Amino acid sequence: MTGVVGLLVEAWAELRIHKTRILLALIGVALSVAALTTVVGLGNMAREGMVQAQEQSGGRAATVSVEVFTQTGNEDPAVLQAAFDSLLERYAVEYASRRAFGQVPFQFPHGVMATETTVVDRSYGEMRRVNLASGRWFTEADAAALAPAVIINEAFHRQLGEPDLAVNPVVQIFQQRPIAATVVGVTPDGHEGAMPAAMMLTAQYERWGLGGAGGSPPALEMWLPVDVEPSLTAAITGDLQAQFPDAHVQVYRSDYAAWGDPFEGIQLAVGGIAGLVLLLGAVGLLNISMVTVKYRVREIGIRRSFGATSGRIFFGVMLESVVATFVAGVVGVMLAVAVVKSPWVQDLIAQGISELPPFPVEAALVGIGAATAVGALAGLIPALVAVRVKVIDAIRY
Repeated sequence: MTGVVGLLVEAWAELRIHKTRILLALIGVALSVAALTTVVGLGNMAREGMVQAQEQSGGRAATVSVEVFTQTGNEDPAVLQAAFDSLLERYAVEYASRRAFGQVPFQFPHGVMATETTVVDRSYGEMRRVNLASGRWFTEADAAALAPAVIINEAFHRQLGEPDLAVNPVVQIFQQRPIAATVVGVTPDGHEGAMPAAMMLTAQYERWGLGGAGGSPPALEMWLPVDVEPSLTAAITGDLQAQFPDAHVQVYRSDYAAWGDPFEGIQLAVGGIAGLVLLLGAVGLLNISMVTVKYRVREIGIRRSFGATSGRIFFGVMLESVVATFVAGVVGVMLAVAVVKSPWVQDLIAQGISELPPFPVEAALVGIGAATAVGALAGLIPALVAVRVKVIDAIRY
């Protein structure tokens, strides 16, 4: 242990002596590591943004959708719901939600308009990463409230005059008798020019009979662990087919990763670019290291004459490069963190991300580890050259 510490101290001392020669090389390594870490960090952030966008449309991995269709189309919603509840209890599914679509007649200032409404349960918000521009998601109390709670999009909100949600604004549902619904949240519009849309809880939708007598039964969505999803999907399909032998049962994954990770290619491309950037810094450091060893032939020969072993010369020269690149790597990672966490970069890269990810620790570790590895490789050849220096070489220089 003492020998290793001695080598590190000696390497640091040599760096201070030869700092002028290697300063530019270390600046190049620091910038290369900063570029490497920045590319990896921004790549992870961009990938996270795309994943979250996909999860909002198709669910998290692994989201399984369950649909049951009979030949007559007269499925009893109550019987189907009982079968769904039995499945969730039997397989201990923690996150599940019914999902249906309907047209609810809301009263707008210019008149009544049938508005596209997504009917869900409370778990849907977590399963689909529902992003709210303002307000809150549904709570357990909303399912039992006397007045139904609704979440509307920004287009709907503008039609109402953009009321403050803190005062619990009310929108009328035009039925045989008006139903006063409380607006509790606002979701961003999916695209420019979006039409008004709303979301309601299944319990309230059914309580007020908004689906009508001939409404189609809802589908079921479940968020399952990825590793057990195939076996659970097969078991759920068999259970439902046994309960509804004359029905067509569909149990399938609907999330973005159903056919593999679509973003794996992006990760490989990012890694390839980062590797090329670091390789350029390694070549520059190797050139400087070779020149430095050439100028130190006299010093190394004198050290050999005083009894320095080949091993000590080898590790002493190589550790100089390793220590230098480690310090440069730390500086480069600090620069990368400053760039990636800057507000303007995050606004540019992380648009649409509801949960902004922290700076990836693996990117920092990759940066410092790569810098250290580059230092070891760049110091290997000069160290081998230094080992071959003989005492007689000191006389020549």
